[in-house]
Amino acid sequence: MNREELASYLDSVRITGEVATPRENNLDHMRRFLDGNEHLEFGVRTTRPWTFDEVFTLMHEKVGTSADPSHTTGQDTIDAAKCVAALDRFADRLGRSVRAGERILFATGHPGGLLPVHAALASAAAQAGAEVMEIPHGIRFREGDVRQVQGVLAWHQHGNLMHTHYPQPMRLVLESLAAAGRPGPELVVADHGWAGEAAAAGVPALGFADCNDPGLFVSEAEGQLEVAVPLDDNVPPVLYVPLTEYVLERAGLAGAPALR
Repeated sequence: MNREELASYLDSVRITGEVATPRENNLDHMRRFLDGNEHLEFGVRTTRPWTFDEVFTLMHEKVGTSADPSHTTGQDTIDAAKCVAALDRFADRLGRSVRAGERILFATGHPGGLLPVHAALASAAAQAGAEVMEIPHGIRFREGDVRQVQGVLAWHQHGNLMHTHYPQPMRLVLESLAAAGRPGPELVVADHGWAGEAAAAGVPALGFADCNDPGLFVSEAEGQLEVAVPLDDNVPPVLYVPLTEYVLERAGLAGAPALR
């Protein structure tokens, strides 16, 4: 699948284009990010104050949300071309890390959507010679713990892998590695607070981010997160298979097929 075919596909399944997240939610999340809301700051520690207008403009430029400030409700969009361009940078960076045999840590706050994507990337990276880091069991967070499923970290609670924006699980993982005298990751591939916290801690990181996740795009603009890929981060996992296969091909990891 070439870039144009992938972009058309992404629009057709609403990973990009007219996505499910409404305009009012996107605008609300920009404001709440700037207010330091614990579910939307994603561990991002900015180096300067940001205004609403700056974040609004950034989201249009990086994601493709509407540039019309009078458009406050209804449909909003993610630009497929911007998504594919970010996927190219994401894949190129991942490929370099794998070829160098680096330590890579995969994590997701959206296990119902993105865990199979991360798992496929982790499997391919391991087969190609990277070290997909293993984290010891027993890292507690709230009424649960951090678990690793198919090479991917997620927050588990009450028998479920949880959707979470919290950055604390990544912070706890990095702290536990340091306390055990183990080297940290040389690359993090994640989303939500997992990605934002790693980048803020100075770990090279790549992240997937929805149009209502302004924190990761601010992190990228500040030179912390290396790549923020704009997409709907919670469609049925099977719909991400062409995207995953495209990344694997671009990264030079196509020998390991995407998980379906």
